[in-house]
Amino acid sequence: MDFSFTEEHERVRETVRRFAAAEIAPIARQHDDDETFPKEMFRKWGDLGLLGVRYPAEDGGSGMDKISDCIVREELSYASQSFASTWSAHTHLGIWPIWKAGTAEQKAKYLPGAFSGEKISAFGLSEPGGGSNIRALSTKAEKIDGGWRISGAKTYISNSPFADFMLLAARTSPELKPHAISLFIVDLPNPAVVIHKLDKEGIRASETGLIHIDGLEVPDEALLGNETGTYPIILDSLSENRVGVAANALGMARAARDASIAYAREREVAGKRVGQYQAIAHKIADMDTDIEAARWLVYHGAWLVDQGKLTASMAAKVKLFASEVAVRASEQAIRIHGGAGIMRDYSVGRIHRDSLVYVIGEGTSEVQRNLISRALEL
Repeated sequence: MDFSFTEEHERVRETVRRFAAAEIAPIARQHDDDETFPKEMFRKWGDLGLLGVRYPAEDGGSGMDKISDCIVREELSYASQSFASTWSAHTHLGIWPIWKAGTAEQKAKYLPGAFSGEKISAFGLSEPGGGSNIRALSTKAEKIDGGWRISGAKTYISNSPFADFMLLAARTSPELKPHAISLFIVDLPNPAVVIHKLDKEGIRASETGLIHIDGLEVPDEALLGNETGTYPIILDSLSENRVGVAANALGMARAARDASIAYAREREVAGKRVGQYQAIAHKIADMDTDIEAARWLVYHGAWLVDQGKLTASMAAKVKLFASEVAVRASEQAIRIHGGAGIMRDYSVGRIHRDSLVYVIGEGTSEVQRNLISRALEL
């Protein structure tokens, strides 16, 4: 069994690591404080080919694999989870369904701009009253002559305050069954789509919206793939993205560990470096062990994606473990820093706030446990 990364993978990591250190890390705190995202970052990502990492060259992408996608996520998240979340919401949730199920015309219209960073995408799925039950979504799409009329509400939609287009999930018939849920591609801005930017405690620089949709009319060609019942595409997208956000969590955990190591080496208490105290050294040792286990689980999941063998339960395991590791690591980092851990001059408080997002978003830890236990036929 070969557990090594290829030379191409290592080049991707080094490229993203250098970029993140030079372009993201110096501005991460300011944008977190301001709760704004610099939209020009999309063009920079596009110039580096980072927006099309997951997609074949023949479709306009960079022609890399899921392992490369996870490397990009890990390194962006190491510098700032807000920036990585914004990247992820665009490159996967907002593009993958079009690439997977879109018509040739839809791909030609949306993918080139999305890969270059000229057009920014969002994915409108979660609803104010829906919780984790996707099948219970209430946004309705009514068939009209030449198109559809859509009304409803969405919440916690990343990138929506500045997106140029959005994939919008809506119910095309009243039954609570998969065939009744479809995706529509909606160009923004639109007077029938009102977006309110939300204030957040975590990933503050990733702009997130509450959306009200009232009588939105879209043409027939806005229906993804010109086919109703695209619920399976939503599920496939979420499963693969769970491996991706696990890589995000891995990057945050690494950042918390490295900050703790640096602090333990530099900070002195009662004439000893903090790292010389066994209680602190053991915390960091546990953190490092957790991260090592998460790393192999994440990249095994990515390998399964590339082999076409990823299951929903395996994706759930990867996401569950890595997200919980990020929370544990960042909390321990705060404890290691002591009073400094709750000061804004140190990054560990921001990392912890950001890590909590992924034990909720992209399917809560409880949802992941449901998927795993269901696969065990419990």
